[in-house]
Amino acid sequence: MENANTQHPTISETTALEIETEFETNETQAQEKVEAALFIAGRFLTLQELIMLTDINPIMLKSILHNLEKKYSHGTLRIIRRDESYKMDIAEKYHYLINKLATGSTEFTKAEQETLAIIAYKQPIKQSVVIKIRGNKSYEHIKKFRQLGLVMTKREGHTLTLSLSEEFYEYFNVTKSNSQQQNKENQIK
Repeated sequence: MENANTQHPTISETTALEIETEFETNETQAQEKVEAALFIAGRFLTLQELIMLTDINPIMLKSILHNLEKKYSHGTLRIIRRDESYKMDIAEKYHYLINKLATGSTEFTKAEQETLAIIAYKQPIKQSVVIKIRGNKSYEHIKKFRQLGLVMTKREGHTLTLSLSEEFYEYFNVTKSNSQQQNKENQIK
């Protein structure tokens, strides 16, 4: 039988507040990890993938996903659930924007893209050869590429030799060494 005078340890209000604050901070950080994972993935992630990515225990993860579904039930973003997989997506009423951006007007017309592709593939290439392949409209394309700093020129007789500039590699976010290696391999074939 327990003695009535036995005292149980108590937690001070300050300690209780510190514990609660730390718990809330951890919970917020866990939720932010899940949101970041869903946002970056751009595809459905299974619970197992989310656990591996975020290192959050399954019970807490399911609670967070439930809270995120509620949080994003209105507005532009949504959490979509399919079986035990989750994905962050935009609200259906904005899908027209996705289609517009995915297929929409690029900075270069299809013809300009084809001309630039030939220059990139065959560089260094004489402008006269590009014109023979692509036609007279290519003069305008090449002029545009030069103005944008994507193509460098070097006078060679009555024509120009075209090659890609550093700006091209930065603009299209490709590494020069890979592109040059592919060009060498293509010239060998």
